[in-house]
Amino acid sequence: MYDSEDRLLYVGKAKNLKNRVSSYFTNKGLNAKTQALVLRICNVEISITGSETEALLLEQNLIKKNKPPYNILLKDDKSYPYIHLSDHQFPLMAYARGKKKKTGRYFGPYPSSSSVKESLSFLHRLFRLRNCEDSYFNNRSRPCLQHQIGRCSAPCVNLITPKEYAADIQHAELFLLGKNKELLGELQQKMDEASQVLEFESAGLIRDQIKHLRKVQEQQSIDAQQGDVDIIAIEQGLGITAVHVANVRHGRMLGSRSFYPRLNMDETSEQALAAFISQFYLVLNHEIADEIITSHEIQDASLIQSAFTRQKGKTVKLSHAVRSDRLRWLELARNNAAEALRLKSEDKQHRKAQYVALKEALALPQIPLRMECFDISHSHGEATVASCVVFNQDGPLKSDYRKFNIEGVVAGDDYGAMEQALRRRFKKVVKDKKPQLLLIDGGKGQVSVAKKVMEELDLLDIPILGVSKGVTRKAGMEVLILEERSFVLDLASPALHLIQQIRDESHRFAITGHRARRAKSRGRSALEDIAGIGPKRRKELLRFFGDAGQVSSASVIEIAKVPGISQHLAQEIYDALHE
Repeated sequence: MYDSEDRLLYVGKAKNLKNRVSSYFTNKGLNAKTQALVLRICNVEISITGSETEALLLEQNLIKKNKPPYNILLKDDKSYPYIHLSDHQFPLMAYARGKKKKTGRYFGPYPSSSSVKESLSFLHRLFRLRNCEDSYFNNRSRPCLQHQIGRCSAPCVNLITPKEYAADIQHAELFLLGKNKELLGELQQKMDEASQVLEFESAGLIRDQIKHLRKVQEQQSIDAQQGDVDIIAIEQGLGITAVHVANVRHGRMLGSRSFYPRLNMDETSEQALAAFISQFYLVLNHEIADEIITSHEIQDASLIQSAFTRQKGKTVKLSHAVRSDRLRWLELARNNAAEALRLKSEDKQHRKAQYVALKEALALPQIPLRMECFDISHSHGEATVASCVVFNQDGPLKSDYRKFNIEGVVAGDDYGAMEQALRRRFKKVVKDKKPQLLLIDGGKGQVSVAKKVMEELDLLDIPILGVSKGVTRKAGMEVLILEERSFVLDLASPALHLIQQIRDESHRFAITGHRARRAKSRGRSALEDIAGIGPKRRKELLRFFGDAGQVSSASVIEIAKVPGISQHLAQEIYDALHE
């Protein structure tokens, strides 16, 4: 959160951004400090991370670097917390701070006592380690409450052998040492062995351990020690260019920011990125990092690299094809650029200009405050679904979206499917739900069907706009059909960008409905419809995650960990499950 002079006031993280930001702008319940903060807020910027863990790390890095006045600032008392593993037949794993006086093994130091306590609670629960002192442990004659609730294996009364307990301690040590792959592999092997000898209860317990470990041990792409790097990604669409710049210094992500340069529509992403980078560093005098990673291969890269090297006084590297941690950084920058583009397109002022431009381009009597768009989706006539999406002055009105399962028409008959959907939608029209513009994804045939239905239902006062892909079938080359007239709009027209957005949303919603219906009718997993995923890879995915639902909720990085799944295929799986 920034003030009117672009000074950083506050840094926070949120799993649900809307709820978190809205909580600052309520009419009651705010303390004096929060009210003072809200009075100074002029701008709010966001950065997307790969996980909640990464969000926490980025938040702390930003607070440490910028010391915003409305964040809690902690003093460094030089006394760091550790995790201590005692020297005992059944070792105690406990929290420790200060001098290392006790015998045994220490893990750490850690920057946060709360994170140590949270990790210990997780390890005790996951591996059922004891958390009692030796004096209490030595005087037990029966299991305590911790054992009864499943948080301790009760070594105090010999309900577990020293060898079995040592194996649990070893797994906890692997976790603390960051040897995630080795730990998960060992647990996976134990689960398979238990399943083969029909010990399903033990296998289920290990399966749950693996599930929890995978959730906790997410890739720390925000905090990899990889030097000073700037990551720059560009996204273009709907007449807007968004460039996101992320800064990594000494291996830590220090922050990021989005920019919206004004460019001509005919400039490619490579050209636009080259122009932006040159001005960003040489004109605006931003600090030049040792390495600059870009989402596209920029034009005149060698020339720009030479200029940066001369300006900095040491060699500067320009990269675009990267792997490992750098690839994760680049993916985060791309995601942030795409989100910045979406947010900018939904900005009220920008949307208002689009609506005004649409009214003028179509010569409508008034600005259409409610628009509906219809599209048809099927696979060679199978599981045909029609979609109806609704846009009002604030953008998509998802509460009014509708899907129509088409029945009783010849397979592949798009005209018949469109007619059925329109009749079902407009059979009864409530006054405040009557559109002021009807968009049809299709050419003259679909538009003729729509006119026929509207005429029979006495709704000819609703303008009908056909949106055909045209001969080239490229975005920006759409042919529009209105009142027997076919025409095209300029590539830079805000009206065209709005039409494209509505049409694309209708197409997305129709495909989602079609795939869901097709999967249900076939009684099969959505994984079976993804190209390149055969029985063996499906088995590995389900074995790794447990069920199809866990696959859907996994990130690209997590999917790529599955044996036999490359980074490229993981991206295809993720895209197919989230369309």
